[in-house]
Amino acid sequence: MRWNNLSDTAAESAPALFGTDVVTRTFDTPEFRGITFHEVRARSIVNRVPGTSRMAFTWTVNPYRGCSHACVYCFARKSHSYLDLDTGLGFDSQIVVKVNAPQLLRRELGARRWTGEHIAMGTNVDCYQRAEGRYRLMPGIISALRDHANPFSILTKGTLILRDLPLLRQAADVTDVGISVSVGFVDPSLWRTVEPGTPAPERRLDVVRTLAEAGVGCGVLMAPVLPYLSDSPEQLRATVRAIAAAGATSVTPLVLHLRPGAREWYMAWLERDHPHLVRRYRALYREGSYAPRWYQRRVTRQVHELAAEYGMGPVHPGAHRALPARSGDAGGHGAGNGSGAGSGVGAGGGTTTDAEADAEPGAAQLTLL
Repeated sequence: MRWNNLSDTAAESAPALFGTDVVTRTFDTPEFRGITFHEVRARSIVNRVPGTSRMAFTWTVNPYRGCSHACVYCFARKSHSYLDLDTGLGFDSQIVVKVNAPQLLRRELGARRWTGEHIAMGTNVDCYQRAEGRYRLMPGIISALRDHANPFSILTKGTLILRDLPLLRQAADVTDVGISVSVGFVDPSLWRTVEPGTPAPERRLDVVRTLAEAGVGCGVLMAPVLPYLSDSPEQLRATVRAIAAAGATSVTPLVLHLRPGAREWYMAWLERDHPHLVRRYRALYREGSYAPRWYQRRVTRQVHELAAEYGMGPVHPGAHRALPARSGDAGGHGAGNGSGAGSGVGAGGGTTTDAEADAEPGAAQLTLL
């Protein structure tokens, strides 16, 4: 495994194989059964999104690579091949843990060259996947961002983010903080086969509801919308209605995109579970990783019309959702979103960076972060 790819300096050195500085562990508990953790000490943790990216943000932090959420559509699957790891089951079960991420982030935020730009998290793999329950990297990461008053945003499917609500509120007292939860559909049968390792959509909406009750504004990234599986008018309405009922401040749709690595895995799943749709998918995605613009615009228009009907709207660049100060504190700062939110992904160097793994998803549609 080319573990030097966990560093931004990887391009300057020859690829390294699996080394003695990597600790591999398994845990015989139900939530971690079948999962292998590779504990590494990363050389860099703040990653720049490539200049050619269409993303609306520049910097990311990702404490993990690989994801036990096991979403069949995950665009980050390709990044596992950079470490000579399998992009299918290996992506779901071989999790790289950057155990020094909090300390490394604190050091990099304190460097003279760092100018305090927005950092996005969760745009590659979920920083609140199951591994976080054991390794607890996010409290240290949020604390470092808080102590440096550095703006940041988090996108997650994980309910574990509620554990860190006190820290998020503290951070919001001194900087811009944006929180978004990903809920692409609410069909429980579809969820069980497409996102088998994630909390159920209703549990994620409970996160939105809990944050709203705590006075924390939270938007929803309605992603992915799956062509012919979750895109009927009735399905879109049911999803937007549930999002609105949870108290989300906004909803922003993102149609499924199928990059290399994810495309093969998703199409294999489609062949098994929905073989009658294979030909239609090949036709819809014949031009590349993205559905045609006409299809994306149709879905976006439908969702925005439903959002307006239910009293929500999309997030526009420059908009901010307020994460209020704690009781007794003066003021507080808005929750960052808009075009400033964001970040690339992972810890890779040269042409195989985690940032590049984050660089592809649908352009301006992720400006909600």
